[in-house]
Amino acid sequence: MTTPARPANRHHKRPRGEGQWALGYREPLNKNEELKKNDDGLNVRQRIIDVYSKGGFDSIDPADLRGRMRWYGLYTQRKPGIDGGKTAVLEPEELDDRYFMLRVRIDGGRLNLEQLRTIADISNEYGRGTADVTDRQNIQLHWIEIESVPDIWRRLEAVGLSTTEACGDTPRVIIGCPLAGIDAEEVVDATAEIDRIHADYIGNPEYSNLPRKFKSALSGCPAHCTVHEINDVAFVGVVNEHGEKGYDLWVGGGLSTNPMLAKRLGVFVTPEQASEVYGGVIGIFRDYGYRRLRHRARIKFLVNDWGAEKFRAVLEKEYLGRTLPDGPAPEPPRGGRRDHVGVFPQKDGNFYVGFAPRVGRLNGDKLHLIADIAERHGSGRVHTTVEQKMVVLDVAPDRVESLVAELEANDLQVNPSTFRRQTMACTGIEFCKLAIVDTKDTASHLIDELEARLPDFAEPLTINVNGCPNSCARIQTADIGLKGQLVVNEAGEQVEGFQIHLGGSLGVNAGFGRKVRGLKATAAELPDYVERVLRNFGKQKNEGEAFSEWVQRADEADLK
Repeated sequence: MTTPARPANRHHKRPRGEGQWALGYREPLNKNEELKKNDDGLNVRQRIIDVYSKGGFDSIDPADLRGRMRWYGLYTQRKPGIDGGKTAVLEPEELDDRYFMLRVRIDGGRLNLEQLRTIADISNEYGRGTADVTDRQNIQLHWIEIESVPDIWRRLEAVGLSTTEACGDTPRVIIGCPLAGIDAEEVVDATAEIDRIHADYIGNPEYSNLPRKFKSALSGCPAHCTVHEINDVAFVGVVNEHGEKGYDLWVGGGLSTNPMLAKRLGVFVTPEQASEVYGGVIGIFRDYGYRRLRHRARIKFLVNDWGAEKFRAVLEKEYLGRTLPDGPAPEPPRGGRRDHVGVFPQKDGNFYVGFAPRVGRLNGDKLHLIADIAERHGSGRVHTTVEQKMVVLDVAPDRVESLVAELEANDLQVNPSTFRRQTMACTGIEFCKLAIVDTKDTASHLIDELEARLPDFAEPLTINVNGCPNSCARIQTADIGLKGQLVVNEAGEQVEGFQIHLGGSLGVNAGFGRKVRGLKATAAELPDYVERVLRNFGKQKNEGEAFSEWVQRADEADLK
């Protein structure tokens, strides 16, 4: 007689460790964790100054080159001439060029004219004139040689800027409303809180080894311009039942290949508590975050597994030592677009003027020009937005018309078409080692085509163009999200193209775009495709219906 096999006792199976420090898993479970354990990323700065800038590119330790140098905003850029089909095939050293992308962090998007001109000078002297405004308010330069980095740092730091923790498994730039302190309708001015958090945590070795990158937003903007729904942590301005101004706390948002919306913890945080609470959230991520698999290491996975209630309980009991009061949810975003393009009054009687560079692409000369135009019109501040746009602040009423005329004469549009205003693009294959397709030129050409074909289209419509699946340009939350990939054209050739996501949105009805089976287009087909869908929308939309709402009810045939 055969003995029946005993069923597996699942209840006694030891759970697989996720590398959480707080649970005793301190040994590195992948190469990235081993690299960070061997040496803190912050320590690479001195080696860059003392060794690499003097010995040149070939003197750089590979562990620093593709790891720790990110802690100071440095990534090797893509070697020219490598097509997108080789992105996932070649080894990192085969994709590496001998030049770097350098990311200048601009917390809160705040720049004075001296800072703007310093970046412009560095761009022209060391970066072949490159300068892109990102959708996290930074400015990225390219073609940077390691020999120049110490002088670049010296010049940036002399005007109060830095590249510290602009990349890496760190608390990256803290985004904020570019109108903080001047918007007549803002709920709370978050400037002091951003500065305090920066002082407490940025460059602090206690928080320089996180499981993955950590994206932060603090704002009292009535338009919710800092897209709190998709940040790792976000403080959103609210007023509680006692009339006190403070913040509603959100955690666990993020996109990439596994998008999740942030969750409200339901607490009220006073401005004085913001830095301590931020430290609690980032401490939970450091200690409880998953370190076994890189693709599951963002805080959103922990929040998704724990839920908001448990996350709040751990924050209060283990990290703050007290409970936080319940608080209200934010008011819905101010009507219209969630950006700051156009001419609007400040609360002090002056005006701010937001303008749209083409998909965030600028250059050193254009940055100098912007600074000069702003100065001639009495402004000492030009801020960046999370939509790859810029805003000139503090313009006297009698100088607005002249400022607008000068900006527009230089293709810095204050009254742009919907397509110019609301199309974003990531870096793409031109410089990025992860990219598969071109983005900046493709998006720029798409804008031109749509302006010519649909000159009267005035509805809000976001078109976000991404060179790979990682969603730096937020494809899942766009009305039309374009995810770069290689596709086969009618001639049977493999060419650059995009998978298309439709109807993503943030705000009152936040949700990710609809994927229609097999919906792809080559880069060459994009203008025809977008025109066709927008004409269908124009014929079928109800009064006041947004594009994202129409997409949810539209027949698939009308979306193809």
